[in-house]
Amino acid sequence: MIVKIPIEDWIDLHTFSPKEILSLLEEYLLECQRKGFREVRIIHGKGKGVQMKIVHSFLKKNPLVESFRLAPPEAGSWGATIVSLKKEDRTSNRSD
Repeated sequence: MIVKIPIEDWIDLHTFSPKEILSLLEEYLLECQRKGFREVRIIHGKGKGVQMKIVHSFLKKNPLVESFRLAPPEAGSWGATIVSLKKEDRTSNRSD
């Protein structure tokens, strides 16, 4: 099932199962980069930390990610992660 969500500078993962997160984040970060967002917030919740571990493991390996850190207290603290995205490399889309 395809679910369309608006692309904003934050996403809340509470309604998604852990097995949906990786493909969702892959598409989400790509669209955020295309829209020119340089920083986004991923809300994964505090709970037992399962979703946070999945998110952080994914972010460590993702080539679109420049860096990431836990959100400040006013933005969710350890229940959210702030992600800095690399600028889109428009030169790689050229045909030489």
